[in-house]
Amino acid sequence: MSNDKTRDATSGAAIPQRNNPVDVKTGSPLDVILWVIALILLGGALMVNQYLPAYWAPANDIWVRVGVILACIVGALGLLYATHQGKGFVRLLKDARIELRRVTWPTKQETVTTSWQVLLVVIIAAIVLWCFDYVLGWLMKFIIG
Repeated sequence: MSNDKTRDATSGAAIPQRNNPVDVKTGSPLDVILWVIALILLGGALMVNQYLPAYWAPANDIWVRVGVILACIVGALGLLYATHQGKGFVRLLKDARIELRRVTWPTKQETVTTSWQVLLVVIIAAIVLWCFDYVLGWLMKFIIG
């Protein structure tokens, strides 16, 4: 039997597995270069507002600086997407979105009921802890004097 298929117990037919582990590829030297450039762009986006107007006259306009900041961020995200880790992260987000569709969300009545139950347990726990604190404080005063 192959690793990527299992047999159906009733029919004996091969059933492809959906949740196979993804082969993790190690980063290439190009990935390292892309990460460095992306980090430089993000660092530049952080410093644009303070330093760019002194070196580039059009940057005295706030909207030019906002545009440069957004361009740096979009460029950095594009470079990060081009790496193996970036593509894996996008795959993770897509899988998470699929899983969120499968979630059975509670109704409003269930949410209200469980919220009141949680509040009641928190209040009871607070009272019990306060009692322990009060008794231990009284005991310490009695022992120490």
